[in-house]
Amino acid sequence: MNISYKRFINAVFVLMFPLLAFGCGGGGASAAGTSEPAGPVLRWSPPQSYTDQTPLDPAKDLSEYIIYVNDTGVFSASTPSSAVLGAIDPATGNPATSFNLGKLAPSLSSNVTYYVSMQSVSNTGGKSAFSPPASFSF
Repeated sequence: MNISYKRFINAVFVLMFPLLAFGCGGGGASAAGTSEPAGPVLRWSPPQSYTDQTPLDPAKDLSEYIIYVNDTGVFSASTPSSAVLGAIDPATGNPATSFNLGKLAPSLSSNVTYYVSMQSVSNTGGKSAFSPPASFSF
């Protein structure tokens, strides 16, 4: 096993704490002109290094982000994903840094506190630790 592969397998991505920004008013429009549902927006900074501080280029080293939502705030390997998005935003060609949680509204109830966490996934399938949970509601 070569050293860089071993380092990759043993390293866990450092995912910056996700922040929620709450929108107000209507749904807004996407770059393609389609309307997006109103709701809180999960925002994050893409990881820039592995836990061993080896540099990571999110545009080259990551394949996707997995978003998890539940009403307990406890996340584990058995928690089902709520959404998966590519590491690169197709509208900009830059690393993805946000997700509109309003897209999940049809499967969630109003007036319930939900928690969201996420993981970054490498091109070889390695997953980061879960980000600290943040709460939101509709």
